[in-house]
Amino acid sequence: MSESFPKIALLGNPNAGKSSLFNLLTGLSQKIGNFAGVTVDKKVGTFKATTQEEFEILDLPGTYSIYPKSFDEKVVFDVLTDTKNIDYPDYLLVVADASNLRRNLLLFSQLADLEFPILLVLTMNDVALANGQSVNEEKLGQLLGVRVIKINSRTNEGIDQLKTSIQHKEFKVPNKLYDYKFVAPEIVESIPQIVPNANGYKALLLAHHFESMSTLSSLQKSEIQQLLDKVEFNSKTKQARETIKRYEAINTIVDEVIISLNKTKAQNYTDLLDKIFTHKIGGYLSFLIILFLVFQAIFSWASYPMDLIDKAIGLLTGLINQTFGSGPLVRLVTEGLISGLGGVLIFVPQIALLFLFIAVLEESGYMARVMFIMDKIMRQFGMSGRSIVPLVSGVACAVPAIMATRNIDSTKDRLITIFVTPLISCSARIPVFTVLIAMIVPSKLIFGIFNLQGLALMGCYTMGFLAALFTAFVLKKILKTSETSYFIMELPSYKLPRVKNIWYTIVEKVKTFVLDAGKVIIAISVVLWVLASYGPGDALQKAELEAINQAQSSQITYTDLQLLIESKKLEASYAGQFGKFIEPSIRPMGFDWKIGIALITSFAAREVFVGTMSTIYSIGQGEENNDTIIKKMKAEIRSGTNKPMYDLPLSLSLLVFYTFAMQCMSTLAVTYRETKNVTWPLLQLVYMTGLAYVSSTIIYQLLS
Repeated sequence: MSESFPKIALLGNPNAGKSSLFNLLTGLSQKIGNFAGVTVDKKVGTFKATTQEEFEILDLPGTYSIYPKSFDEKVVFDVLTDTKNIDYPDYLLVVADASNLRRNLLLFSQLADLEFPILLVLTMNDVALANGQSVNEEKLGQLLGVRVIKINSRTNEGIDQLKTSIQHKEFKVPNKLYDYKFVAPEIVESIPQIVPNANGYKALLLAHHFESMSTLSSLQKSEIQQLLDKVEFNSKTKQARETIKRYEAINTIVDEVIISLNKTKAQNYTDLLDKIFTHKIGGYLSFLIILFLVFQAIFSWASYPMDLIDKAIGLLTGLINQTFGSGPLVRLVTEGLISGLGGVLIFVPQIALLFLFIAVLEESGYMARVMFIMDKIMRQFGMSGRSIVPLVSGVACAVPAIMATRNIDSTKDRLITIFVTPLISCSARIPVFTVLIAMIVPSKLIFGIFNLQGLALMGCYTMGFLAALFTAFVLKKILKTSETSYFIMELPSYKLPRVKNIWYTIVEKVKTFVLDAGKVIIAISVVLWVLASYGPGDALQKAELEAINQAQSSQITYTDLQLLIESKKLEASYAGQFGKFIEPSIRPMGFDWKIGIALITSFAAREVFVGTMSTIYSIGQGEENNDTIIKKMKAEIRSGTNKPMYDLPLSLSLLVFYTFAMQCMSTLAVTYRETKNVTWPLLQLVYMTGLAYVSSTIIYQLLS
């Protein structure tokens, strides 16, 4: 153990308040990566006890016991049983929900048998009081043999005391609550002879899970299997017996430390809310109303900061042009970098609002009710109630949403959920939707309160959700399996969302969104500017002469002449020629060569569409035109006509295309990692692209 930088693993049941405590201890000094060999998120933060001493805190996935049933729980098992694991902790900080102490102490009792030094933190104490209970933490500490601290993450009560205890390393190896050796004495004695350092309770755990452990050699697995066959070891029977015995010991302790109080009004309030949110009709109605209000807010509330960012980008571009002139380097900065990045930065307020609402719904405990009421419906489409979390999370980003499917026990349910999640419109589509909706939907209120553009945005999301359900229903009929899945969960109590947690979530997600998109956009914008500013041989010079000759015959103004020259040069450039090459294949959807360029570049990430269009129209509309992308696209005229390019048929066609199309390499990559099979991402790409192309073509041909 390194005395200068000890490792603390943060453990607890799902919804026990572990993430809130992690945020309080580490603040924004957090890093997110993956555990070695798997795609499960690893959150690591730093807790500074003093100026000289720091602790590394690892937020392990929530788990009910050491016996893993999901990918997340398998990570916990691997970290705690392998001393050579890079994340193997020196201490454990165990979080237990005081309102459900019996269930939470099952995990604690198993961790105690692994003989880690532990500090126990009791959360949800206000919920326990609302339920008419209180925990005597001093007596509990005496019975368990560890330090027990009550905290309230919302009010910071007990946080300073906890930090002091961590600083003084008040971690203790707990008392044994149950003698696990009686479960299988031969196993406990024999396995250490096969696997060195697998002593005590770890030997029993290896007997249950040795087949899935990559740290064991083939010879060791073979010897363990021979041992289990010899003693007729039945894993399920042994686990059940152990769990029953542990609860017998836990019940004795809980009965001694629980103080019964009168039921409070808060619990009655919770019961009243559940009558609404879990009602067979009211539950669905309230969910639709909440989603409706979210999309209204995304358009209405975000308009003010978006206008400020819009003006700032225009002023910055104009200032640079006035100060440094119009050389190639200046044009690269203004027409390439600033136009591209501006096309993403302007939508940060909408992205932030989206993550704000998702965080509030999850923090409050409402999302668990959505899972509960949606289970019956989701099963009709080959999924379960647990699938609703990835699908709703897909509104933010498909990558973490697909990773969230690890909590779905059924393989069939999980594969279907992974396949259809990208059809849920993510935050990266918001910039595209915002621009296109602004083309055809006026920004006005209906009945004085409902934003018409907000309704259109909700319509796009609804269209994606319905497509996901239809696709899931088809897959349900195609995929055959004999397994039966069950949906069992505990509804957490309602809680006021913690402002700090929400703030950390927004900062982390927006930073990731901007930085990830920014890297792609900078690279694409530079390449695109070069391709759009230069052409083969003397193609650009010929284009300029053609524009001048055309101007002489029509006697247009000098300003219009400059715009015509820029437009002709763009069409003759490398980018223009590439767009012309693919134009025949996309013409049935109403798209021209400029849109074709954006379709290709946005495959890296959907939001790049706006950055690409910003770059193209900045190059094609002259140096003095500092209008925003929406104004530039509205002013675009269809070639050979005097009609607007982005009319109703084309805008709807683009909306439908980006609603269905798989325009995200990261999503394909995470699908491959989660399924360990290249077939699934390839099927996603072919199916979603085909669905987008056919649907977009039908819409354009019917309306034009």
